Amino acid sequence: MLTWASKSGVEWHFIAPGKPTQNAFVESFNGRLRDESLNEHFFRGLAGARRILQAWRVDYDHARPHTSFGGMTPREFATRSERDQTENIANL
Repeated sequence: MLTWASKSGVEWHFIAPGKPTQNAFVESFNGRLRDESLNEHFFRGLAGARRILQAWRVDYDHARPHTSFGGMTPREFATRSERDQTENIANL
């Protein structure tokens, strides 16, 4: 990984040992991805893994409610936000 990062010009940052809360959002997401997809499927090849992970991502990003959006799906939240902005502009 370090060789690839160096050759690709990707800056590498480490989380301090014993400090997973330095990146709690990613830790939470990684756990959810692992529990709901990676641990549930046997990947026979890269194409199959891409298909399964894409389906999970679409569900996660578009279909499932998120507590951070007040129980709305990201699509519902975006639609509501756009509508609210339009109404706010119209009321100026």
